[in-house]
Amino acid sequence: MVNLNINLNGLKLKNPVMTASGTCGFGEELVDFMDVTQLGALIVKGTTREVREGNPYPRIAETPSGMLNTIGLQNKGIDYFVNTLYPSIEHLNEHIIVNVSGSTIDDYVYVCERLLDLPKCTAVEVNISCPNIKEGGLAFGTSCPAAAMVTKEVRKVWNRHIMLKLSPNVTSIAEIAKAVEAEGADSVSLVNTFLGMAINANTRRPVLSTITGGLSGPAIKPIALRMVWQVYHAVKIPIVGMGGIMNAEDAIEFFLAGSSAIQIGTATFIDPATCVKIIQGITDYCHLHNIENISQLTGALEV
Repeated sequence: MVNLNINLNGLKLKNPVMTASGTCGFGEELVDFMDVTQLGALIVKGTTREVREGNPYPRIAETPSGMLNTIGLQNKGIDYFVNTLYPSIEHLNEHIIVNVSGSTIDDYVYVCERLLDLPKCTAVEVNISCPNIKEGGLAFGTSCPAAAMVTKEVRKVWNRHIMLKLSPNVTSIAEIAKAVEAEGADSVSLVNTFLGMAINANTRRPVLSTITGGLSGPAIKPIALRMVWQVYHAVKIPIVGMGGIMNAEDAIEFFLAGSSAIQIGTATFIDPATCVKIIQGITDYCHLHNIENISQLTGALEV
């Protein structure tokens, strides 16, 4: 038997596979394709204090080995999530992790406080790739002091697991990781999307309404792996890796680089059942290599 149980700094999951926020809505979209209860955790779409309509269309563009998106955190706000969405999805998994976004620190704190009454919400994933409107639009996650401050203030009100989702669009992601670790983050998830763009040569116009967007998919995997490896050697808290994971072999690479768990995103657009297939693939790999516990793979890269 292979033990896939993991302990992310007190957050105990039956396996290390989660959905990536924004790629499966709030989980109900996957029900027709897989048993969502099999996931280690269900990470739902980004939730903000107020209703957000998102960016104008077109908001998604396919690129070689990946995709660009500029959804703009479209959601109906925390009130709608608490009163309407949560009651309809709480049966889907024992761990419903809410991706929390905001334009000010007060936004993050408010949303987290509202989630405290939801028992299945065992963790929050704090997305610090959001623009800080009080600092001229610079993302919280591109500045060590700003990232640290968000973490510190959320820690004051949230007594469960705090996962910080880090932006890769920085000079040193390891320094950002150390800054949030110092202020009480229980884990970090990386990486979020890379800033990119697509152009229609025939119209000579950008494909996306906002010109630039977030690049995800297999194209970013080598860079994501490198960043996971760097952060693993910089912090002691667990890492949840993501970025172009399409199959179990990709997942194993992230474990070897230093991840304790993984998130699956873009792959679900190709095959909505990818997550459960990866869980089985990880089990098969461990059987083949006589690995009794999945945690033995974390950081086991031989250099």
